[in-house]
Amino acid sequence: MSVNQDFIYLSPPHMGGREQHYIQEAFDQNWITTAGANVDSFEKELSSYVGMPHAAALSSGTAALHLALLALGIGHGDEVFCSSFTFVASTNPIRYVGATPVLIDSEPSTWNLCPKELEQALHSRQQKGKLPKALILVHLYGMPSRMQEILDLCQHHGVPVIEDAAEALGSTYNGQQMGSFGVAGFYSFNGNKIITTSGGGALVSKDQALVEKAKWLATQAKEPTPHYHHTTIGYNYRLSNICAGIGRGQLGVLEDRVQQKRQVFNQYQTLLQDIAEIQWQPEPEGFVSNRWLSCFTVKKGSFITPEKIRLALLAEQIESRPLWQPMHQQPLYESCDYFGENVSNDLFARGLCLPSGTQLTIQQQERVAEVIKKCFRK
Repeated sequence: MSVNQDFIYLSPPHMGGREQHYIQEAFDQNWITTAGANVDSFEKELSSYVGMPHAAALSSGTAALHLALLALGIGHGDEVFCSSFTFVASTNPIRYVGATPVLIDSEPSTWNLCPKELEQALHSRQQKGKLPKALILVHLYGMPSRMQEILDLCQHHGVPVIEDAAEALGSTYNGQQMGSFGVAGFYSFNGNKIITTSGGGALVSKDQALVEKAKWLATQAKEPTPHYHHTTIGYNYRLSNICAGIGRGQLGVLEDRVQQKRQVFNQYQTLLQDIAEIQWQPEPEGFVSNRWLSCFTVKKGSFITPEKIRLALLAEQIESRPLWQPMHQQPLYESCDYFGENVSNDLFARGLCLPSGTQLTIQQQERVAEVIKKCFRK
């Protein structure tokens, strides 16, 4: 498939220059498998960056969440709370292990899980005498969640927090990296993320036993015998040494990518500051988002909808995307218990993600902005 050079993509990968060096090392050493120096070093370098002592390099963020749930012993008959306003990969692994999702609405100041709705949900389950086995907390579009309130509630009820930081590598809350607050955190290195391994993910934790169990499950749960002996269902979830080499090169430019993403967001704000109908994703004090995607909502009652903008951009060869459709609106999950006042429904109806690549030029951003301005002039 050829790349259209005139088309402005939503969030394309951006190589840093050192990736080929690590890949060549893997070829020179003939480590073209799911083990090798790049895998080991990538885990150590990622751990050091996020401030978590243990990491497992895996084939995807979804695999990381699946393994985290398994390592925590979650299965049939259990409930797991999860942000409703997210991508389906945040909830599917709950079903993989046979547990039941309970969906929690967002709050408007971060677009992430609402502490008040979480409190209501926890109270409801406490009254029933059966608390959830975990909370999957999503940091949407790189924006940190309201960690202090959420952690206080979960610690009070003894509910472990798994951080879905798939979109939030490089984001911080009061100076601490997202993914490092809960019992476990995980990241995605899909091609559209702030850094990529082409495809991949990672699980991090302070709990060495949890990460070691995840690694064991990720390599088909092989028992330590000279022959292949298995007592537990395992998975083929480890990251390849080649992909880990890409990841090592990408980690070296992560801080640059965070600043570039934030610069793209700030530039959009400047270019579109005269359009009163546009409201940007907020960033409360003490929260630092990597601004993985530059997102806004259109004010209620505006004659221009996000879909009209999206189609106008597409007509000019510019990719944009609606905000995530909440899980409680999805046919797959609409029967699940849901706590909220439909804040996420409103965000989905009024929101749009703009092209946010770290190689986006000022001229390209001006091109995007001009199409949007024309929509509102009409």
